[in-house]
Amino acid sequence: MQTTETMEQSPPKAGLHKKQKDIMNVENTKAQMRKGVLEYCILSILNGEDKYASEILKTLKDAKMLVVEGTIYPLLTRLKNAGLLNYRWEESTSGPPRKYYTLTETGKLFLKELDTTWDELRKATNLVTNSKNS
Repeated sequence: MQTTETMEQSPPKAGLHKKQKDIMNVENTKAQMRKGVLEYCILSILNGEDKYASEILKTLKDAKMLVVEGTIYPLLTRLKNAGLLNYRWEESTSGPPRKYYTLTETGKLFLKELDTTWDELRKATNLVTNSKNS
């Protein structure tokens, strides 16, 4: 009985703090989910069309991926170092030269694999999350 009494005497602040902590965890989880698909999105954006970083960033922001410049440049470098992207410099009429990114042949094959994996993952996730609504 002492345990029950102790629990009942807990200050209401503790519950509020836990709720705030849960909300922070939800935001962190949502950010991690977006980060998990960011490479796939970048490769998809570059499929069939070369783009410079600002165009990639705008496409991601328009899609509500909430990406900042500090995130995209290291990721583009990592994809290039992995052999999935190449880049070329091109003069710009409205400022300094721009670095245009393009998929390599390896990048195209990699993207094709990710397309298949994404379809499987999406179907599996829909199956699991929709089954509880039936």
